[in-house]
Amino acid sequence: MKVIEKIRVASEEGKVVFSFEFFPPKTEDGVDNLFDRMDRMVSHNPSFCDITWGAGGSTADLTLDISNKMQNMKHDLAPIVQVEHIRAKYGDFFGITVAGYPEAHPDMIQGEGGVSLEGYQNDLAYLKRKVDAGADLIITQLFYDTDIFLKFVNDCRQIGITCPIVPGIMPINNYKGFLRMTGFCKTKIPLEIIAALDPIKDNEEAVKAYGVHLGTEMCKKILAHGIKTLHLYTLNMEKSALAILKNLGLIDEAKISRSLPWRRPANIFRVNEDVRPIFWANRPKSYISRTHGWDQYPRGRWGDSGNPSYGALSDYQFMRPRSRDKKLQEEWAVPLKSVEDVHEIFMNFCQGKLKSSPWSELDGLQPETKIINEQLGNINMKGFLTINSQPAVNGEKSDSLTVGWGGPGGYVYQKAYLEFFCSKEKLNVLVENCTAFPSLTYIAVNKDGLYLSNVGLNAVNAVTWGVFPAKEIIQPTVVDPASFMVWKDEAFEIWTRGWACLFPEGDPSRKILEQVQSSYFLVSLVDNDYIHGDLFEVFKDI
Repeated sequence: MKVIEKIRVASEEGKVVFSFEFFPPKTEDGVDNLFDRMDRMVSHNPSFCDITWGAGGSTADLTLDISNKMQNMKHDLAPIVQVEHIRAKYGDFFGITVAGYPEAHPDMIQGEGGVSLEGYQNDLAYLKRKVDAGADLIITQLFYDTDIFLKFVNDCRQIGITCPIVPGIMPINNYKGFLRMTGFCKTKIPLEIIAALDPIKDNEEAVKAYGVHLGTEMCKKILAHGIKTLHLYTLNMEKSALAILKNLGLIDEAKISRSLPWRRPANIFRVNEDVRPIFWANRPKSYISRTHGWDQYPRGRWGDSGNPSYGALSDYQFMRPRSRDKKLQEEWAVPLKSVEDVHEIFMNFCQGKLKSSPWSELDGLQPETKIINEQLGNINMKGFLTINSQPAVNGEKSDSLTVGWGGPGGYVYQKAYLEFFCSKEKLNVLVENCTAFPSLTYIAVNKDGLYLSNVGLNAVNAVTWGVFPAKEIIQPTVVDPASFMVWKDEAFEIWTRGWACLFPEGDPSRKILEQVQSSYFLVSLVDNDYIHGDLFEVFKDI
């Protein structure tokens, strides 16, 4: 769906929509941080996002790379060139958005006096030619005088421009940056804004707070005039933009709803992917990379699990975002004297004392993990080193803040699940104990591929499902041996390429981790009795 179509639908429904703009960072750390911020910001369901094109091609390649990874945050925002050429060559295939300048284009503005009447009218006429050539939407340059924007909208309507005009709002985050940007764009700054900022210009937090207040009041005035679309120039910073939207009542952190237990893939070729093996739950980027271009599980139907089209391991799977390097180094590169020290680190992570894990691309524990974190801590100290888990859920409302997904009006279910590393000796005791719990199914494998299980090689076990009004049953998360055998290579490699590598060469801690990697088993354990079962009972006597 094009941006203009989303705006029209929202307008017909009387809804306010908002969107975000980002720019390509100049460093790898900046790119890593940007993707993390994008993940958090797009969870609030903006109507679209765009990424700026580097002036003179300075970051053009990076713009395309980030746009590719943003994927179906669709490329409806086109650069402002030869609108006529795009329409003539591609017809209605692209949505085309052009820029509008409430104070006229900066090149038309001469000194303190601003733009002349003739210059302003010529700029409006040029904008109309772009719209007449085929543009379906206008997003404005930043401004801080709301009356100038409202006059601009009225002037556009007077000369026959009828397409939606979206105000571009840039929250003030930094005083010097504010002066630099407004100077570059030749933006008029009302005297009351200068007077408010001058006494606090050296207090960054106060400037940000004022920026949120100002942005909120500007948006309130714009919305009061019947304009129901807002575009926020984020400058790759989330807090101020989200704070403004919260103040306007457009977002509520407590009501973020997952359409699936995992974030739906952005790639337009994967939008029908409604089923995933649970093993990559904490490593979604690695999973997407390894399954690029696959069509194994379309439309919620299980495909040929015996021939999964997973890509081979590459260095990418073990590249941590650089912004997390320091955190991992601080929390996991502590001297290890014995395997018991390893147990303690895993326990600390499960109890929320650590915020990072080599086995997770996510920050900290997921909300549902806190339901069972005490039990997880106990079994980790016994030597069952958990890397993935979920509690049993029997008909919880789908808008639950901890386990909900799929939207309102439904109920969600899930079987208790654990995934962990343990020694061969502990595995033997666990397998023996499982004979007393017929609802438990397990798959275990070591680094060399030695395999133990009480289910068939082709068994596929749905461990998460939901029931929703006017829909079929949705079962988005599964456990299957074929995927588990592919995942195990990555899981074992993380011991060395994700953790041991944090220690210097020759450090005794490395040897301990390498011994665990070579001797332990990776185990997937499911309690299929999601009503009465207690998965942790099987560990009591170990």
